[in-house]
Amino acid sequence: MKRLVIMTVGITHSGKTTFARALEKELLNSIVIDQDNHAQFLHTYYESLLPKQGPNVIKYALTQTIVNYVVNETNCHLILCNSNRNRKNRLKLLEHYHKQGFISILVNFEIPEHVVKERVAISQRTTTILRTASTFEEVLIRQQNESNKSDVIPPNQGEAGHLFLIKSENDFPYIIKKIISIAHTSNT
Repeated sequence: MKRLVIMTVGITHSGKTTFARALEKELLNSIVIDQDNHAQFLHTYYESLLPKQGPNVIKYALTQTIVNYVVNETNCHLILCNSNRNRKNRLKLLEHYHKQGFISILVNFEIPEHVVKERVAISQRTTTILRTASTFEEVLIRQQNESNKSDVIPPNQGEAGHLFLIKSENDFPYIIKKIISIAHTSNT
């Protein structure tokens, strides 16, 4: 059975988690890997282990352990629900999954700026998962400043086996159907 790895790409509050959860419900034998869940878990149970500065190495290690388990011990499709905005890191991940035999799919979220700002303004998400910012407004501003600088760029055709663009939540059903179709086609 060919498995899919679906990677979301987008800024905070662009709908990545909502989409990933909706896809997980429709795509049989799939699992969402969301680092925000790991950050929340670590904050709740192991706050003293969180680094005060630098990368959140323990969060990345926890995520990698879970991903390795899914890849090596299950036959699940992977839905990687992170920002994945850095092209170099994205390509490195995709190469890893290609070597493992996965079919790769990128789902890029290009939600209008005013919509994202509105979502951030009314967000009820906990800020305890944040380490380098105190609000999601700060995260959004930082991400907007990073856009199209350095290696933080949207994906393009050819990075993955398939690339889909989401401009609003109205696109979810169509994209989910297309991904399910890819899963079915890859197993025939």
